[in-house]
Amino acid sequence: MPVEPPASAWVFPDLRTLARASEDDDLVGAGADLEPGTLLAAYRHGLFPMPEGGRRPLLHWFSPLERGVLPLDGLRVSRSLRRSLRDFEVRIDTAFTDVLAACGDPRRPLGWITGDIAGAYTRLHELGWAHSVEAWRGDELVGGLYGVAIGGLFAGESMFHHARDASKAALVGLVEALGDEHAARRVLDVQWVTPHLASLGAVAVPRPVYLDRLQEALTLPEPGALAAAWSRTWEGGRP
Repeated sequence: MPVEPPASAWVFPDLRTLARASEDDDLVGAGADLEPGTLLAAYRHGLFPMPEGGRRPLLHWFSPLERGVLPLDGLRVSRSLRRSLRDFEVRIDTAFTDVLAACGDPRRPLGWITGDIAGAYTRLHELGWAHSVEAWRGDELVGGLYGVAIGGLFAGESMFHHARDASKAALVGLVEALGDEHAARRVLDVQWVTPHLASLGAVAVPRPVYLDRLQEALTLPEPGALAAAWSRTWEGGRP
């Protein structure tokens, strides 16, 4: 079981009120901190952080008016991707810091993963809340993704690839890991729908619909495949 950290000192806005009062902005707040309790409270309220640029970046908190989600029964796996999957071995939580570093490579365009962000999600991983799904080719890590799992929510944060279809292989592995008896009620959150994610089956849902689905998902148990993988990484103990 993940370790519950101390509660956040911050209060997050009522997004249902915002959904009625504001119809023009995905940005709903700024400030606060990246303590584990703050991050978990944000995800439970339907928000996620991204830092504003600058020498001392300010945290911005987003809840898209049209939230990107990937239905677990809606993942599109083309024939060419299905062939590519044979080239990869998918693992969970065996190289979290490496996946995080690759996603945060400063050479990537529009990079937003600062040292503070990396440290915050590493702490969440150590507590059992953040997970990596990795695509390996032999002994080489060639793609992957990471995100936060709370009950039936998996909030995807970022992905990378160093080989064609490697990040897609990791996504297929994640969907398989979430595909238990609760799959129909789980939420795989991808934040915004990009053309790439749309091609894989991601859809946009209005904020109120997302919040309803989120509250139901939070009542579910954590996915057994993620819990088991994290426990093996930590040799059944606690960090």
